[in-house]
Amino acid sequence: MKKEGKSDVSRPYKLAHQTLCIRAINLEKKSLIGYVELLIHPLRHDLKRVKINSKQCRIYHVSINDQHEAKFLYNDPTLEICQGDAKQRNLDYFQHCHFSAMSAVDPDNGNGEITVRLPPEMYMHIAELRPFRVCIEFSLENPKGGLHFVIPDIQGSVHEKAPHAFTGGLNNCSRLWFPCLDTYSEPCTWKIEVTVDNELTAVTCGDLIEVISTSDKKRKTFHYFLSVPTSAPNIGMAVGPFEIHVDPNMHEVTHFCLPHLSEILKYTTNYIHKAFEFYEELLSSRYPYSCYKHVFVDEAYEESTSYATLSILSTNLLHSNRIIDQTVTTRNILAEAIAKQFFGTFIAMQTWSDAWLPLGISGYLGGLFIKKTFGNNEYRFRISNHLKDVQEYENRVGGIVLDPTKRDSNHHFSIKSPHTVSPRYMEAFRSKSLLVIRMLEQRIGEQLLIQVFNKLVALASTGASQKFGANAWGNLLLSTSSFLKIISTVTGKDITPFLDLWVSQSGCARFFGNFVFNRKRNVVELELKQDLGAKGSIKYVGPLTVTIQELDGSFNHNFKIEENKTKFDITCHSKCRRNKKKKIPLMTGEEVDMDLSAMDADSPVLWLRVDPDMSLLSHVTWEQPDYMWQYQLRYERDIVAQREAIRALENYPTAGTRRALTDILEDDHCFYRIRMEAAYCLAKVANSMVGVWAGPPAMMTIFRKMFGSHSCPAIIRQNNFSNLQHYFLLKTIPNAMAMLRNIHTICPPEVFKFIMELFKYNDNSRNKFSDNYYRAALVEAVAKTVTPAITLMTTPGQGPTADNLSMETKQILEEITRYLNLEKLLPCYRHTVTVSCLSAIRTLQKFGHLPSEVEFFKSYARHGVFRDIRLAAIDAIVDFIKTESRPEDMYWILSLVETDPDLYIRHYALQQLVLNPPFRRLEASALHTEGLVERLWKMMKTFFRNMVVLNLKDKRNRMNPAFVPDEMEEMFDDEDEELAEDDNSQMDTETDIDVTNIGGEDSSLKRKSPPCSDPSVVMSLGSVPETCPEGIFNEDSTSQSKKLKLKMPSEPPVETSQVSELPSVAPGTQEVTVPKTPITPSSATSAYAAEFLKFVGVKQEPPAPESQMSITMDTSSRLSEGSSSPTNTPRPSESGAPLSFAGLLPSSASATDLSSATDSKAHKAKKKKKKNKHKHKHKHKHDRPDKDPLERIREGSQNNSSENSPSVQHSTLSSPEYEI
Repeated sequence: MKKEGKSDVSRPYKLAHQTLCIRAINLEKKSLIGYVELLIHPLRHDLKRVKINSKQCRIYHVSINDQHEAKFLYNDPTLEICQGDAKQRNLDYFQHCHFSAMSAVDPDNGNGEITVRLPPEMYMHIAELRPFRVCIEFSLENPKGGLHFVIPDIQGSVHEKAPHAFTGGLNNCSRLWFPCLDTYSEPCTWKIEVTVDNELTAVTCGDLIEVISTSDKKRKTFHYFLSVPTSAPNIGMAVGPFEIHVDPNMHEVTHFCLPHLSEILKYTTNYIHKAFEFYEELLSSRYPYSCYKHVFVDEAYEESTSYATLSILSTNLLHSNRIIDQTVTTRNILAEAIAKQFFGTFIAMQTWSDAWLPLGISGYLGGLFIKKTFGNNEYRFRISNHLKDVQEYENRVGGIVLDPTKRDSNHHFSIKSPHTVSPRYMEAFRSKSLLVIRMLEQRIGEQLLIQVFNKLVALASTGASQKFGANAWGNLLLSTSSFLKIISTVTGKDITPFLDLWVSQSGCARFFGNFVFNRKRNVVELELKQDLGAKGSIKYVGPLTVTIQELDGSFNHNFKIEENKTKFDITCHSKCRRNKKKKIPLMTGEEVDMDLSAMDADSPVLWLRVDPDMSLLSHVTWEQPDYMWQYQLRYERDIVAQREAIRALENYPTAGTRRALTDILEDDHCFYRIRMEAAYCLAKVANSMVGVWAGPPAMMTIFRKMFGSHSCPAIIRQNNFSNLQHYFLLKTIPNAMAMLRNIHTICPPEVFKFIMELFKYNDNSRNKFSDNYYRAALVEAVAKTVTPAITLMTTPGQGPTADNLSMETKQILEEITRYLNLEKLLPCYRHTVTVSCLSAIRTLQKFGHLPSEVEFFKSYARHGVFRDIRLAAIDAIVDFIKTESRPEDMYWILSLVETDPDLYIRHYALQQLVLNPPFRRLEASALHTEGLVERLWKMMKTFFRNMVVLNLKDKRNRMNPAFVPDEMEEMFDDEDEELAEDDNSQMDTETDIDVTNIGGEDSSLKRKSPPCSDPSVVMSLGSVPETCPEGIFNEDSTSQSKKLKLKMPSEPPVETSQVSELPSVAPGTQEVTVPKTPITPSSATSAYAAEFLKFVGVKQEPPAPESQMSITMDTSSRLSEGSSSPTNTPRPSESGAPLSFAGLLPSSASATDLSSATDSKAHKAKKKKKKNKHKHKHKHKHDRPDKDPLERIREGSQNNSSENSPSVQHSTLSSPEYEI
């Protein structure tokens, strides 16, 4: 829906259709080549420039209507966030620079990285407001984001290795892999063509029209068409040797997975048709597209990413019918992915400030599916978790503003751009969006809210079927103002105050309350206070519901909160009675027998709750006697109330609390998650009552009663997980018991013996379900029994050995070693047991039972090991860095962040360093060094950018192409004068031209930029990065840079390329001369077409030597079916031999030193180049043979589109999704 009263005047044109053609993709080289064609309708008669988003791509040629070549300017401020050696190195300064850089290329502000100047021949065409086509030829190699390549480091065929590529990332990242208008506000129809090798399958958005194979059957082209207008951020793609499964219950749905996973794919997706039926029935509307595709890939950054007609999901979501725990998680994720097809891709946000609407609505619809599938208790439990997450985030970190147009937040990052927000903020943002939509449901009613959604889908469906027009597709965009108008139309209610409070502001209402019963007046005197001084708090004015459970029933009371401190008198409906037992009616209508002997004889109040329906974003700290919490836990049927009671009873370690928790734990009618929380609470209460506790350890009798053999309760029965409640308790109770401590603050020996016997008697031979999660829980339990070692040092400098370990520690190590060795022979689902073993080993190290050695974990953290194992190893390494403070380990984890192929691993390692920092501010630490500051600052501002800096013509200053001087922009606008100069005065002279100086402007008008802080990345004028696709440029084995010169003759030129080595030029410098006269579109296109065939047809050459700045890491061959198969993964290569627990004492290794070039070397090279400038010109001016375009390409002439193609390959740009 279009925002009322807001017209998009910043972009003087509209996009009607876009063609994306991937003409070749090479998985081994992580590269692709293709073109895009945008059909643009001008809105102004004087349109002269078109701005397009593109990062990382090398642009070869831009043409208009296939007839006229267009000049263009590339300007990306994100190549270096903070220019030069900034003296300010703090988050505020970085945030300011980061937000300014992102705003400079924000398409919603009419900006873009590429500015295309329309040729004068198009002026009359545009003056008539006739549409025109912009064709951009591009290539992409080694992208750092947007498109991820998974190339297993193993031998075998394509089917065995399963290399594949897929799109992924956060919002507005389509620009990272193809030129587009990367904004949600420009929907258009799409035609997509992808050409791949014959054994591969290309999956993208839209309907598959046809698949055309070449005559030699080596390649095939997939033709897709998307008739529903869709914005560029909702376009995705996946290419790989996928196995295809058409859903037998819905033929419109197709599932794709990597080889050997089709069986578990069928089971995982066998319920998808039920989700479609649920949403279509709920919204009274058909699925908006004609097809839907699931693609399961390896190394996915997020578990689910939604595009139009397409969802790309992690392979780790797949599971067989023997897995219990993953089933609930996977079904929730897949169901919400379908909901995002309605609200998220079909109906998208208008701008970033409206993102809360599709996120919240899709999350709300997914929650309704959870309620239908898994029950109301599971639904309310999840809502309670979301509410707790939002409360804690706003209290500890900062506010969450859903609509940031009116105000910003108090974070160190800007929330006004999707590229600057923290991923942790986005998680809390999604939770708050869902909660606000649910709160709106309680304001206007569920039926009316569903009618609003139905109205939105109906209007969007009508708009999508219309032909292109100025506002024809406006109903496909959802904004806060249009949502407000639709609600007013459907319900007749004005929710503006609601949105102002919860959408335009941040914070939660924080209440403190208590009450007393006045017997004489028979009233409850209630007092509520708001804590406005706490971080993340907000002053709430509005209605509030209080529920009182009395002897005669449950009664709701609604109050108006107007002040910070409010008192209410609530008249009770019941009279106090002296009888001890009575049937009490509950809110559900059920009547239960209660033992009233514990309550106050003068009060009819059993318990009291504030905001029971979670209709506010609030945190309530409530005071009432312990017996009321016990009654609430036992008899309240709402699981949220039971959770509140369990948390409160942790502070009341009494016999009554013990009995209440025990009763809940034994009650089979109680929700299993409440019983699990009661087990942990009982362990804490038992530890507080250790001096007066009588009988066997807590929960041991309960466990043996539930799971022990009938003839010998001390021996557990064979596993039978058919009762899912008992299965989850079987995992939870041992973990809770492991937290018990005796009066000496160590685990009771009988508890330790009990847990070790569970290892011994575990028998899963007759169980139809896998016990991998149960065995992992046992390892976690035995690790929780470990307490700090009292004395281990027998002689100075001697650590623990196998001889001086305690008997308990030896038993733990033996079980861990046995499980690790078993995992290498028979790996379990997702290696859950290995993950628990690594965590247990780190616990033993931390408590002094094992020497603190980190090399063991580094072997598990390297690339090629299953992701979950790597995450567990990274957790251990980060914890090790915090306790040991060794710089080499800190630099090792930073090298992992810089070089690891798995983007999620990079982000996770940084996130763990933030959540578990190795040192605090102003704390003395061996890690707190200036070198670490320099490295972190460099990573922040330049790590993901392209490491290329161009020299100015005068050779005295360096200019980053990210920053274009204002004078250059002005001259770029002054087209008529420039054209006259080009036509009348072309001289046969050689001139060095800055590639950012598209029109040949006088470089004396350029604004100086700060020098680059890294001299090792300075390249010559027009230098060609070494990362360009093979076959497009020649590359000498010793080449470090290539120099481009542009010749502007008055006659048709002879284009040549020649490599020379002169003393005045750095070794390996290549000088290329290309004509000033533009190549005709036909010739450029033919050369480009010939090149892409050569680009994908050549065999992979041995990799060139790495530069000094590169960092390499050893990677093991992937586990069998790698991360692509969570059910069958062999051991990592470093652990081929069986382990012994003595082998868990690894030796240390030294860290790798890095070196870089110095400023003096770069300066000398520059001076030599300037000194011998004339010699270069003379050598390139004579005796150069004529060559055809394809031969020129083969010899390194990259400039197919003359001076219009900037020789800057921004393949390592700043990528916001990796920000902490």
